[in-house]
Amino acid sequence: MDIRQYIIDKSKELNIDMIGFTDAEPFDNLRDYLMERKRLDKQTEFEETDIEKRINPKIVFPQCRSIIAIGISYNNDYKEKPDYKLRGIISKSSWGIDYHIVLRSRMESLIDEIKKMTNFTYQYFVDTGPLIDREIARRSGIGYYGKNCSIINDKYGSFIFIGYILTDLDIDVYSTPKENECGDCNLCIKACPTGALEGAFRVNPKKCISYLTQTKHNIPYDLREKMGCKIYGCDTCQMVCPKNKGVFKPNHKQFIPKDTKGYVDIEKLLYISKKEFDKIYGKMSGSWKGKNILRRNAIIALANNKNKDNIKLLLPLLRDSSPMIRQYANWAIKRLKE
Repeated sequence: MDIRQYIIDKSKELNIDMIGFTDAEPFDNLRDYLMERKRLDKQTEFEETDIEKRINPKIVFPQCRSIIAIGISYNNDYKEKPDYKLRGIISKSSWGIDYHIVLRSRMESLIDEIKKMTNFTYQYFVDTGPLIDREIARRSGIGYYGKNCSIINDKYGSFIFIGYILTDLDIDVYSTPKENECGDCNLCIKACPTGALEGAFRVNPKKCISYLTQTKHNIPYDLREKMGCKIYGCDTCQMVCPKNKGVFKPNHKQFIPKDTKGYVDIEKLLYISKKEFDKIYGKMSGSWKGKNILRRNAIIALANNKNKDNIKLLLPLLRDSSPMIRQYANWAIKRLKE
């Protein structure tokens, strides 16, 4: 059995939904686009600033000859809602256990299986490496870019997590990247609450609600008002996508939101202790920025709720130890009084 088929077979045994392979050639097709984003100040603090590191696997891992890409669906049919008086929304990407942990575990198991067949050197990443993981997924045949810049897989849709392993293995990488199948559909562009999708395949991440719920930087007033009651992430452009209708949903148990049911209790979150925060939200990927970022988002949600009764929940926050919380509470109170 050749190494490629062996890896494919083992990936199925390890419950990896999607797998593909590509070479170590630079992603030259993205250089101009990334340079334009940098020139227009559309890079975020979460991105690698060195463009060459983002597009050249051999800068990241000099021995690289091939890349193994994996995809795991997080699209779960979970519909139970908690009876919180004030509910804040958590995106599906933060349901259940932190996906970094889940994908790393699967890739480590796959690496162990490959080692049984051959010795090799490698480096692996889940959403934290400098390379553009979506381009790796596209080149490896896992999916194609939707107009919302998500990777769409024919079987699983776009609710997928991506991981990749840079290796020194000689693997046949005869995957052919799939052509885009969006056609004339522009539903995602029309549905984006903030206009972050500025055109087909063009996203301004600094206007994307997913980014806004994570950044520590000040959120412009006009964008705060468009965040609704979203506490972490945003699924709008994926929820309206026809390519996510009728797709296969593995319902991986790791991504079932047993602790949160996909929501937060806004009132409780505002005054939660670190110990309780870690207990309830510590396992989810959305906790990585700490409780104050999510508390800030909860304050924005209260302001967008437009119920003046919420002012009494905000007044004590004017004396909070965090300057950021005090600032946002003051803004929210003024907005609710309008």
